[in-house]
Amino acid sequence: MDWKTVIHQQLESRNSRETASFQSLINFYNKIYDSSLLLRAQNIQLESQIIRGNTGGDYVYSEKISALEQKLLLQQEELTELHRRRGENAQMIIDLNAKLQLTEQTLTSKNNSLNENVKIVASLRAEISLYQKNNSELKQLNQVLKDEHQALQLAFTKLEEKLRTLQDENRELVVRLMTYKSKDAEKLNEENDFLVRKRNAIMQNELKEAANDMRGVTAECLTTAVSHSIGPIMASPCAMPSKAAIRFDAHDGVVSAVKWSPVDRMVATGGEDRKVKLWDVSKGVAECKGMLIGSNAGVMSVEFDSTGGQIVAASNDLASRVWTVNDQRLRHTLTGHCAKVMAAKFMGEPNKVVTGSHDRTLKIYDLRIRACVETKFAMSSCNDLVTSETVGTTIMSGHFDKRIRFWDTRTEKPHTEIEVQGRVTSLDLSRDCNYLLSCVRDDTLRLVDLRTNKIINTFEVDGFKVGCDWTRAVFNLEYDHVAVGSSEGSVFIWAVANPEKPLVVLKNEHSAPVTAVSWHQFTNHVASVDRSRRAVVWADV
Repeated sequence: MDWKTVIHQQLESRNSRETASFQSLINFYNKIYDSSLLLRAQNIQLESQIIRGNTGGDYVYSEKISALEQKLLLQQEELTELHRRRGENAQMIIDLNAKLQLTEQTLTSKNNSLNENVKIVASLRAEISLYQKNNSELKQLNQVLKDEHQALQLAFTKLEEKLRTLQDENRELVVRLMTYKSKDAEKLNEENDFLVRKRNAIMQNELKEAANDMRGVTAECLTTAVSHSIGPIMASPCAMPSKAAIRFDAHDGVVSAVKWSPVDRMVATGGEDRKVKLWDVSKGVAECKGMLIGSNAGVMSVEFDSTGGQIVAASNDLASRVWTVNDQRLRHTLTGHCAKVMAAKFMGEPNKVVTGSHDRTLKIYDLRIRACVETKFAMSSCNDLVTSETVGTTIMSGHFDKRIRFWDTRTEKPHTEIEVQGRVTSLDLSRDCNYLLSCVRDDTLRLVDLRTNKIINTFEVDGFKVGCDWTRAVFNLEYDHVAVGSSEGSVFIWAVANPEKPLVVLKNEHSAPVTAVSWHQFTNHVASVDRSRRAVVWADV
């Protein structure tokens, strides 16, 4: 039944029940009232008869009158009582009517609330049906994606098989290429021998001129020239880089890293255009020999292995990558960091790479199993690191908290720390692994003697300012000179024996802060890059 009909029937039932309790009283009152009217009429008749009657019957009538009067009084009392009870019942009816109105108002509000709830339920049901429809669509889409994933897996398997075939072919090509490379190396050695003979001849002429006029030659240069004239000339302190030999735009944007190959005159650069480029500068011009791709963000550092056959690059996409130089193929992608990777270096142990990141960790990867084998928690963002090739188990890292930390791969915590006066932007290790060069954001270079773990020299001068948190400073091969780029575009070169004044300041080529420099191992060529895509190779002739 309808709820309104039910409530109506309940109200009628209650009304009949409440009225029935007073119905007998009302009927009784009506009877008494009718009896009172009848007695009054009889009383009036008797009074008229008394007036008209004789005196002999006065006594009888008087008794009747008194009896009737008593009966009338009783009737009046009963009538009064009935009036009183009638008033009480009327008041009760008024109270009940008030309660009934209040109940009707409550019922109305509840009806309104019920209507609103019905509307809400209807809207919720509509939302539920919509969500169910969306859920079914998502299930269908998920099934489609699963099917596509299976298809891609099959395609990937086929591509892997094809890759293995191509790798076998590639190995054959690499063997052939290595044969050609060995021939090129022989030619390069011949060129180096010719250069050595030429420089010896120049040095002999300088010695003859110096014997005739000692005023133009310092004692230090004369001693160095004599000592170097005995054997092959590698890099003479009297012949520092003095002018730009090669200028070229290396990348589309900021160039963050530069490194010479250890076996030939090839320089690698990395930039914010997500590429590593290989440049051949042996002919006096920069010729791009290859472009190593695979990074998804800017490249922050590049490094060759000791043979020059592989190159590793750290990237802002939270990963590092290893390529082979000969075929320029991506071989390994080293992931695991949760912030940008600032440095990646080959370790002294074979097939191992160590990386430093802004997530305050160092990670060691084994390239044979393509996995991270160790993680060290450095407690501060790492900007650069180096490894000791003589020991093979020592890692030195420079950090944002102004500390240089020394790690043993067999322990979890650093065994030594050296504090400097600013954030460490780069580290470089001398060839004999006795000295460590650090570039610091307080616009200085600090030279650390690793035998005593003390800072023995500080290189600073007016006008030299470190341009960014990844500015790289380097030793030359004999580790008797250091080079670094400045924020105004110059390259400063100091002699280690004279830190008070730079030996050479290379200017007027870079129009933006110099981010990195690299010194060639066998010549006095210095490569520098800046934040405006420019790369410069500086030479002494």
